[in-house]
Amino acid sequence: MDLGIGDFFEARVAGNVISDDVLGSMEFACKEEGSKLILVLGHTGCGAIKGAIDNLQLGHLSNLLAKIRPAIQKTVFDGERSSKNPAFVEAVSRTNVLLTIEGIRQQSPVLEELESQRAIKIAGAMYNLATAKIDFMS
Repeated sequence: MDLGIGDFFEARVAGNVISDDVLGSMEFACKEEGSKLILVLGHTGCGAIKGAIDNLQLGHLSNLLAKIRPAIQKTVFDGERSSKNPAFVEAVSRTNVLLTIEGIRQQSPVLEELESQRAIKIAGAMYNLATAKIDFMS
């Protein structure tokens, strides 16, 4: 995105799932440090999405993947609903981004208020690993 050190505040977690720690980081970045954009960035071929589709069970990862499963259920898709189908994985990733945005607004009164005041924007996008293009969704 042509950004340098100090140009943005980043909080990464597999599958773009929400936790109290991630919400706290976003609240700090926006309320205290003046960040203006929260971008939930999914990507094609996401391993966490594939793991959730496959119901992978692995230590602490199992709880993280469980947070992605609602996106699988809510994804409208005609075709093979499998982690081996890149189109389905991408569709679930897109749904997951949208659900994460919704969850941020619902679970953080701080961020919801900042957004309602137009002090910040909460948006979603998908990064295509093959083309290096970003498709903004909201």
